[in-house]
Amino acid sequence: MHASLFLIPVTLGETSVEQVLPTYNKEIILNIKYFIVENIRSARRFLKKVDTNIDIDTLTFFELNKHTNLEEIDNYLQPITNGFHIGIISEAGCPAIADPGSDIVAIAQRKNYKVVPLVGPSSILLSLMASGFNGQGFAFHGYLPVDGAERIRKIKQLEHLIHKEDQTQIFIETPYRNQKLVEDIVKNCTPSTKLCIAMNITCENEYIKTLPVKEWEKKLPDMAKQLCIFLLYK
Repeated sequence: MHASLFLIPVTLGETSVEQVLPTYNKEIILNIKYFIVENIRSARRFLKKVDTNIDIDTLTFFELNKHTNLEEIDNYLQPITNGFHIGIISEAGCPAIADPGSDIVAIAQRKNYKVVPLVGPSSILLSLMASGFNGQGFAFHGYLPVDGAERIRKIKQLEHLIHKEDQTQIFIETPYRNQKLVEDIVKNCTPSTKLCIAMNITCENEYIKTLPVKEWEKKLPDMAKQLCIFLLYK
């Protein structure tokens, strides 16, 4: 196989590797010596989870996150020119989806390197599958604004798109702001608009529920410090 850039999905939460990742992924990982990762410590932990016999000290890690100088990341792909595979590992889920890995993939595509996405869990797609919402037309918006007034304006804009485009709207929030975000949705959306809260997907305490906004007011789960994804639809 030609030297390639492999996009390696990571388990969500403490889910076992066997539950969500194909055996083929492990075969690929064991043949890679260079990794571009969002966090070196968590990447090392994931690799040990894949195979406890992996000799971590023989591997080379390049860190790619918000602190990385983008002018340097071009050099991260140098091993491919020498015939070595490279793997991209994000913190959770699929690389390059709501993840800085997309910058590296864009460079690889420009240089005509082979890019290989591996199969693995995506909270975006899994939550959409389980929501009962439109899976033909949907949009993912990442994080909504931190400022309260701007966030409410964005929520109303997304609700408008539901009807204008017949489109499911998907977004996320940092764990400590989950509760406030949903409270804003409940207070500012039309009561009949449907909200799906998907929490800890693929984990033992997985929670995925869809209800009209008006019914959520008295049934909100405790979302503090939990990994959540939110979907709105009519």
